[in-house]
Amino acid sequence: MKEAIFSKIQSATAALKNKAPLPDYDVTITHSPPKLEGTDLWEIFTRNFAAVHGRAMTSAGELAEFLKSTNQLHGYCDPALMDAVGSKLAAAGLTVETEYDRTRYDDYQFGITSASGAIAESGSVILDDDRTSHRLAALSPWVHVAVLEKHEIHRTISDAIAALGESPNIVWCTGPSKTADVEGILIEGVHGPGEQIALLV
Repeated sequence: MKEAIFSKIQSATAALKNKAPLPDYDVTITHSPPKLEGTDLWEIFTRNFAAVHGRAMTSAGELAEFLKSTNQLHGYCDPALMDAVGSKLAAAGLTVETEYDRTRYDDYQFGITSASGAIAESGSVILDDDRTSHRLAALSPWVHVAVLEKHEIHRTISDAIAALGESPNIVWCTGPSKTADVEGILIEGVHGPGEQIALLV
């Protein structure tokens, strides 16, 4: 019985051979000009990211200081980012693991994964399964650090949509996790990280 149920689920969720095309829309009505003032995409992104309570950083040293000051001392780092980020945190006295153990998800106070990009207009970080070493490492710890390079920043939401890849799971993180389900009161960090950091390398 169990095998039959899982077989039906698997066939129903199998990737479609022919994906539906993205809908046409007028890109001129999707932009908010005040949010795009300036020419430096990192500066525009940083301003809009801060407006949604995200934290933009430009060095592993700055990240280490923040983690130590908030007592977030143990976490996971994508092995591909150990040289650029994780080793510097370890040298600063933090405990950094490169293998994510799903059974110990509560042990990780921070998770460091690669971003697939960012959107300057909305202050959003883009994560997808093709670049994120462990999805749970990006969504479960209180602090998530999305590591990106400047050339990966899209100016507008439309630009980001046009650049979407074939990943079956793409998440746009616009600041920390938020909900206002209870009496319309905005609470951060309920369904995901309470601190969303974008680290430029």
